[in-house]
Amino acid sequence: MTPHAAADLRASENAPATLGDTPNDQPELIAQSHERSKSYGLRPYESPDFCPVLHSELKTEIERSQSLFTHALPVMETLYSQIVNTQSMVILTDTSGLILHSMGDDDFLAQASKVALQPGALWSEASRGTNAIGTALAESKPTLVHGSEHYLQANQFLTCSCAPIFDPYGATVGALDVTGDHRGFHKHTMALVRMSAQMIENQLFANTFQDVVCIHFHSRPEFIGTLVEGIAAFTPAGRFLSANRSGEFQLGLSIRALHAHTFSSLFGLSMSQLIDRERSAAAGIVQLQLPSGVKVFARVEWKQPANRMVGGAIGADLSTDRDTAPRRAYIEPSRQPASLEALDTGDAQIQTVIGKLRKVIGKDIPVMILGETGTGKELLARAIHADSPRHAGPFVAVNCASIPEALIESELFGYEEGAFTGARKKGGIGKMVLANGGTLFLDEIGDMPLHLQARLLRALQERAVSPLGSNKLIQVDVTVVCATHRNMREMVASGQFREDLYYRLNGLVVRLPALRERTDLDVVANKLLKLEQADAPPISEPVMQMFRSYHWPGNIRQLGNLLRTARLMAEGAPEITEDHLPDDFLEDWQARHGDQPATDTAASGASAAAATPVTQNAGGTQPKRLADVESMTIMAAVKAHNGNISAAAKALGISRNTIYRRIDEAGGLPSDTD
Repeated sequence: MTPHAAADLRASENAPATLGDTPNDQPELIAQSHERSKSYGLRPYESPDFCPVLHSELKTEIERSQSLFTHALPVMETLYSQIVNTQSMVILTDTSGLILHSMGDDDFLAQASKVALQPGALWSEASRGTNAIGTALAESKPTLVHGSEHYLQANQFLTCSCAPIFDPYGATVGALDVTGDHRGFHKHTMALVRMSAQMIENQLFANTFQDVVCIHFHSRPEFIGTLVEGIAAFTPAGRFLSANRSGEFQLGLSIRALHAHTFSSLFGLSMSQLIDRERSAAAGIVQLQLPSGVKVFARVEWKQPANRMVGGAIGADLSTDRDTAPRRAYIEPSRQPASLEALDTGDAQIQTVIGKLRKVIGKDIPVMILGETGTGKELLARAIHADSPRHAGPFVAVNCASIPEALIESELFGYEEGAFTGARKKGGIGKMVLANGGTLFLDEIGDMPLHLQARLLRALQERAVSPLGSNKLIQVDVTVVCATHRNMREMVASGQFREDLYYRLNGLVVRLPALRERTDLDVVANKLLKLEQADAPPISEPVMQMFRSYHWPGNIRQLGNLLRTARLMAEGAPEITEDHLPDDFLEDWQARHGDQPATDTAASGASAAAATPVTQNAGGTQPKRLADVESMTIMAAVKAHNGNISAAAKALGISRNTIYRRIDEAGGLPSDTD
């Protein structure tokens, strides 16, 4: 949770909401929903039907919403990590309001189950009256329903924020909701839900269209590749197919109106001219002009259809408006991945890993990459592919942890038409077939369900797969690279992972060190920063010293996200300083290293500790640890300000959260301070 969200939570605990509190700014929407609820024959005091659908029916509905379910799950996990321990849960529904999946705090899930807020339950307006899920789907807009705004009295202990999810054609396919205890209402929850729903929509968009040209654009180049970028898809001949919601907004036209346009009418140049511009553009970013006259920066992504990749037929032609485009190899994700040489940034452990890999690349030896989350396992896998004889073939990544167990088999091996309810016509091509002639990257292999491990082993041994619902075998030629943060030997010993598959996959095992264990932090940080922006301001030495002493639980991924934020905060500044770093990082650093600003730490180092006045505790003895001195200083400051935490924090130059944390660790304030 962010510091702002934590502050809101503390405020809500100090001043809990009542059922009469209505933070909603949509009173007319709620009133209209109540009228609809009444017309459905519902009565506020009546108990709703709590009977969920049968498990087999729920499984069928999940399969029917396969694409939504697959792309929503990792987003739900990220969203839940931002609201954990706030008496809340995250919910995904289909377009009818049927709950497909949920995750939340255990104590709140017990409360939620009393009103059947669980998978298999239907939360449409017709069945539950006014509620965020049903009303958001009925209105096709993000909806907050708080406390007594729920039509049924049984649901009035809830506060719910929900956003509908739209497919690339503008049709509603489901809804994402955060529901919690009404006393813990947070004004930022709806923003998190809307952003998460948009992330799901962008992923649906990216996976819907093939054999297309995707334009990623924004008026500011640094926002390309972020949640707010516009995306528009065109056929190779320039016919408009679809745009995401940000794209609609920036183009100033609805999806229906955009269908009357072509790439030329929207951006003022032909596809062949676009290719010429892209070829000469710096960093692959071209400048285009919208119909409104606004100039935007754009990245062009050329996406080939899956059937052109099968059997190694890579690099099919893209035709344009009466012009012939140059041949383009299929590259994922539309940029050349880094080579092993580019990953060698001076750390001895990394050099050892690269040296081992160079000896087996191209020798049909499977590679297993171990390491903590965020250490760059997929980046290393892409580099292995880039340096291999298969570099012109596809690189296909499968995250075994993010795909639901019910769908991973069809995702990996493919399926025939009619293999299950909701299966696409003509079936689906599995990831193993898509990787034919290239590299298959199995991320988080330790999370693969046990019953599928036997199928994977057989497919790797026979170099052939059999799609679901089919008796035929499709020959595949892939190099396998897998990765995990788990202890695979322990999993094998406990029977959680097949021993025969383990020894089939670990031809060469390499371990990526955690960022805190590496000696090349300075090089990595500067390289990540330059990847974000070539002319980004440099990192100041005090901030770099702070980085060197930090424990980096999220490793390189955390560092990259932090630098992305810091770069934006430091726009126009000569260098990145402590003032440009996110609050949650600063608080975490200060919690572990004391509340002295990083600039002071860099300047004084150990001398600061030596200069710290040593006071005595209540028993008259000197404290033995620096942390004891810190706690006593904080307690003294709080006492001097008569228990006013804000005044004490200001006097000490630290955050209120730090003082609260030290008070909790000490078991509360001294009795003479209360």
